[in-house]
Amino acid sequence: MRRPRWTTPRWKTLTLRARLGVLVAAAVAVAVVTVSAISWSITRANLYDQFDARLQSYAQLAAKTSSPEEALATLQSTDDRGQAGDHRPGPGRDGGLTVQFLSADGLVTGTAGAKPAIPVLAPDAPVAAGEVGRAADVRRIEGDRFRVWTAQRPGGGAVQVAQDSEDVEDTLGRLGFWQLVVSAAGVLGATVVGRAIARSALRPVDDLTSAAENVARTQELSAAIDVSVAGEIGRLATAFNAMLGALSRSRDEQRRLVEDAGHELRTPLTSLRNNIELLIHADANPRRQLPAEDRSRLLADLDTQAVELTALISELVELSTGERPSEVAERIPLADVVGSAVERTRARWPKVPFQVDLTEAEVLVRPAALERAVLNVLDNAAKWSPPGGTVRVTMAVTPGEARIRVDDEGPGITEEDLPHVFERFYRADAARALPGSGLGLAIVEQVLTQHGGRAEAGRAAAGGARFDLVLPLAAS
Repeated sequence: MRRPRWTTPRWKTLTLRARLGVLVAAAVAVAVVTVSAISWSITRANLYDQFDARLQSYAQLAAKTSSPEEALATLQSTDDRGQAGDHRPGPGRDGGLTVQFLSADGLVTGTAGAKPAIPVLAPDAPVAAGEVGRAADVRRIEGDRFRVWTAQRPGGGAVQVAQDSEDVEDTLGRLGFWQLVVSAAGVLGATVVGRAIARSALRPVDDLTSAAENVARTQELSAAIDVSVAGEIGRLATAFNAMLGALSRSRDEQRRLVEDAGHELRTPLTSLRNNIELLIHADANPRRQLPAEDRSRLLADLDTQAVELTALISELVELSTGERPSEVAERIPLADVVGSAVERTRARWPKVPFQVDLTEAEVLVRPAALERAVLNVLDNAAKWSPPGGTVRVTMAVTPGEARIRVDDEGPGITEEDLPHVFERFYRADAARALPGSGLGLAIVEQVLTQHGGRAEAGRAAAGGARFDLVLPLAAS
C-alpha cells in the first residue's frame, strides 16, 4: 500500500508580506460582511414591521365595514388620501390587496381584491370564533408570497387582509445587491491597502534581510543596520547589530589568538626541530658522535621543550574553549576552592612556604574553572618567589563581594608591565628566560569575567606582586 504524500499547506508557503496582506484583507472582509449582514437584517425587520403595522390598521378599518367590497373600497380611498399626504406606495396602486370575510365557523363568506380567495388555515378558526383577537403569518396565494392579517369583526366572525410583499422583497433584494457590491469593493480596497501596509511595515525587515544576505555573501561583519524605526523591528535591528558586533569581536579575537599562537609555537618548535636534527646527524655520522654529556643535555632539552609545548597547547585549547563554558555553576564555599588550589600548588612547589588565612564566603561558580584560575595565580607567585620567600593567601569579605589576595616576595611588576599582565602571550622582559607561555593570567581574567568578577594586579606591601581575584557573593 502506498503511503500518502504529505504536502506543505499552501498558507505556510506564502511570504510574510503575503500573509500580512491576506490577514488585513480577511479582517476587513469579515468586518464589512458582518456590518452589511446586520444592517440588512435590521432594515428587513423594520420594513416588515411597518408592513405589518399597516396591515393591522387595514384590518381594523375593514372590520367596521359590512362587505369585502366595501372594505376594499374604503381601504383604497384611505390609502389614496394617505398617498397624497405622505407619498407612500399604496395597495390601490399596485393591486396587491385582498380582503376576505369569515363567518364565526371559519367559512369564507366573501372575497374582494387581487386574489380570488385567501387560503383559510388552522390559526384563523380561533380568531373567527372569538377565542383569539388576531393572527398574522405569511402564505402563498397562487405562487405569490402574501402577508395575511386576521382580526375579529365586532358582529362576529373575522376579516382577513392580505397584501403582496413583493415590493418589500424587491427593496430588500436591491439593498442586498448594493451591499454586496459595496462589500466586494471594500474587500478589494482592503486587499490593496493591506498589501501597501504590509510593504510599508515590512520594509525594515527587507533591509534587515538584505543586510544579513550581504554579510553572508561578503563575510563583512562591520556593516550595521540603520535603526530608524521603533518597536519590535527596531529591537530586532538593534539585536542584529549587537550580534554582528559580537561576531566581529569574536572573529578578531580568534584571528589574534591564531596569530599569537603561531608566533609563540614557532620558537619551541624551531628549537625542538634543531635539537632533533642535531641528534639525527650525529647518529648518521659515526665519526661525529656527540659526547655523552652533550647528548644527555640535548635529550633533557627535548623533554623540557616537549613539556612546554604540551602546556602551551593545553592553555591555548583552554583559552579558546573557555569562552563557551560547559561546566554547571554551583553554590559552594569559596574557601574550599582556594584551599584545594593551595594544596595542589604546595605539591608542585614543595620548597615555597605558603601562609594561608581563609574566611567563610559562599559564591555561585564553576568549581573546576575557578580552581584553575586560582592555581595559575599561585603558580605565578611561587615561580617568582625567591629562596625562602613566602606566598601569602588571604580572603576578605566586603558587602556583596569576596576577595582572594595572593602576595609574593619576588621582584614585583614594573609600572610599564602592570597594564599588560592579563594580556594573552604578554611576558615581561624579566620573564622571557623563565618557562611559561604568557597565557596563565589571561585565563585568570577570562574565568573571573565569566563569573561576573574581576582580576586586579598591583604591588604587595613586601615589594613583590599582588593579585586580587574579586567575585560576587551568592545571593542569600
